[in-house]
Amino acid sequence: MAAQAPQEAALDSSRDREIGVEQEHLDRVYRRLEEKIHEAEFLMHDAAQRGQVGTPGALAERDAQVFRAGVHLNRLNSEFEDFLFGRIDLLLGRDGKKGPDGAYTAVEPAEGTVREDGTADIAETLHIGRIGVLDQDYAPLVIDWRAPAAAPFYRSTPVDPGRVVRRRVIRSKGRRVLGVEDDLMRPELRALLDGRELAVVGDGALMAALGQARGHTMRDIVASIQAEQDLVIRAPAASVTYVEGGPGTGKTAVALHRAAYLLYQDRRRYSGGILIVSPTPLLVAYTEGVLPSLGEEGQVAVRAIGSLVDGAEATVYDSPATARAKGSSRMLKVLRKAARGALEPQGSPTRLRVVAFGRRLELEGAELERVRRTALAGTAPVNLLRPRARKLLLDALYEKSGGAGRHSDPELAAELRSSFDEDVVSEDAFLAFLDAWWPELSPATVLDAMADERRLGRWARRVLNPGEVRKVARSLRRDGRSVHDIALLDELQAILGVPARPRRRRELDPLDQLTGLEELMPVREESQRERAERLAAERTEYAHVIVDEAQDLTPMQWRMVGRRGRHATWTVVGDPAQSSWSDVDEAAEARDEALGSRPRRRFELTVNYRNPAEIADLAAKVLALAMPGATAPSAVRSTGVRPRFRVVRDSLARTVRDEAARLLDLVDGTVGVVVAMQRREEAAKWVAGLGDRVVALGSLEAKGLEYDATIVVSPAEIADESPAGLRVLYVALTRATQQLTVVSGERDDPDASGVPDLLRD
Repeated sequence: MAAQAPQEAALDSSRDREIGVEQEHLDRVYRRLEEKIHEAEFLMHDAAQRGQVGTPGALAERDAQVFRAGVHLNRLNSEFEDFLFGRIDLLLGRDGKKGPDGAYTAVEPAEGTVREDGTADIAETLHIGRIGVLDQDYAPLVIDWRAPAAAPFYRSTPVDPGRVVRRRVIRSKGRRVLGVEDDLMRPELRALLDGRELAVVGDGALMAALGQARGHTMRDIVASIQAEQDLVIRAPAASVTYVEGGPGTGKTAVALHRAAYLLYQDRRRYSGGILIVSPTPLLVAYTEGVLPSLGEEGQVAVRAIGSLVDGAEATVYDSPATARAKGSSRMLKVLRKAARGALEPQGSPTRLRVVAFGRRLELEGAELERVRRTALAGTAPVNLLRPRARKLLLDALYEKSGGAGRHSDPELAAELRSSFDEDVVSEDAFLAFLDAWWPELSPATVLDAMADERRLGRWARRVLNPGEVRKVARSLRRDGRSVHDIALLDELQAILGVPARPRRRRELDPLDQLTGLEELMPVREESQRERAERLAAERTEYAHVIVDEAQDLTPMQWRMVGRRGRHATWTVVGDPAQSSWSDVDEAAEARDEALGSRPRRRFELTVNYRNPAEIADLAAKVLALAMPGATAPSAVRSTGVRPRFRVVRDSLARTVRDEAARLLDLVDGTVGVVVAMQRREEAAKWVAGLGDRVVALGSLEAKGLEYDATIVVSPAEIADESPAGLRVLYVALTRATQQLTVVSGERDDPDASGVPDLLRD
């Protein structure tokens, strides 16, 4: 051991020296950032002075300048734990062209760069960070991670190094560099930097990142993106980019980083917004902090599938049988019939009486029914057919009045008809009848009508079987909407249509009140910024749509998502082996309809960065049952800690609680308890009082999440809760990054070692 001490001391000295080098550069970066912050603050002050001029031009200029300066200042004031996280040392390139960020664009080294004695000089060093920073001479101090010049940091490998000799991952917190980890891409070279041999410090930067404790929110992977992930993130956005990958391959993180990259590459093109659709609110909460840490927010909306319809928020889950009925494309026929059938509410009038030309005119039930059928023969949305129905009623009443034969002169006949219509539509009786007979329908009104089992049975005849009708009607009678109801509401919105509404008067700008300008200009046109904010709030279509965990979308949900990207480019991320929807072919047909005829570009992520091999191997046994012949992603690490099996002897609650407490002592991060959906509320009581590091969740809510340790309760219950139960169980078993415990009851048929039947060889 004594002989190793000098070598260890030399390594420590080299590490400290390299940390000092990076600290010096980081200090320089922050000094430059402080200068830029002062510049932004000056712009804010200058903009406020311009607003006092009081002319419309000055006000518009003030709004634009305050907005731009505010966004810039917000970005500069955001100090992330690893603002500067990487560095690459590069050989001289084949050409001397520079990109807009000041870095050379060459990918391959110039000829003769490597000398015959195996030495070479480092020609360029680039530091990689969350946003780009230039010095006063416009030379790059930090390259934005999304810039083309940063791509070699992620894509370079010893097999294909390009110009990269050394790749360094820098760990920092605030303004302090904590450590560095180096990878040599050209180990055969003796590279020189400023006349000194290039130092190499540490190893295993990726493994260190994978071993960090998990919290309840996702960390970005910007410092540890791997080559196959980077290819997806930087793929051209045209058409549809389809990404498949098993558990732990980083699909969700890649989707979020892709949103930030697309905005960086072409902000004008994506000013229409990017929508990221996640399967559950838990996954939205888990991922919501990633985009701000990547330097992007505001243009990207991350929405749960149950929150895509404004004003509706769903967290309730239907039973598997009810969900299959509501999610099926068969529901489209039911909804179309229900939208028309709901026009005849209970107590709908069966007779219309008005007075015109001094006569009382009446339309009876059969006549009214003919008018309704004629009106509904139109192809417009139901609510937009109301003017047609109104005109047909007036036609029928005019015919009864005998007015059509009073004048042979066309002008006199038209004048008489106009006078008749004015008389009738001004009558309160006619307006009250029209409101009751052809009410303006809302999606919620139609769904409420479908809660009547007899009416739903008529509308769903030969579409849903009696059992499905009963389940759907009962589910619609409960309080609160389910996740699957949201897609029905959206479909009904398209079927019903929204009549035009008068535009609301714009509220007075509070800044106007500060300057007294409201006396001169009581109402002024909205500024460009205000218009952008209003359109963003009203947005229902996007320039790019990213669908996370796409394999879980039902056909009706695909129709809902498709409406939000009719003119968009798409990134679709999923894994068929994790699908919780039973009819994969039906969902694929709906997905293809939503994506249209756009060309597809496919990628596959093959490496499992989340699970150690011991957990991945256990989960692979379930995958073989769920999808025979499917290949699981390869785990990149092994911890030597095998999954633990426990059998319930007395109390399930006590067994799970004791195991959760044990795992909390073993890991620094979070513990997830995954149960069958019907046990969600029960499981929350089991772990109450153990602290906020442990969370109980249903099997369908676990999608996309990860924990340091996971307890999977009763694999048989999870597998049996739906036709896709084995795939859902596969998801549950692949949430842990360090420790996995499986708790079995009698239903699981555990062997003497506690291993349940589904997980045995």
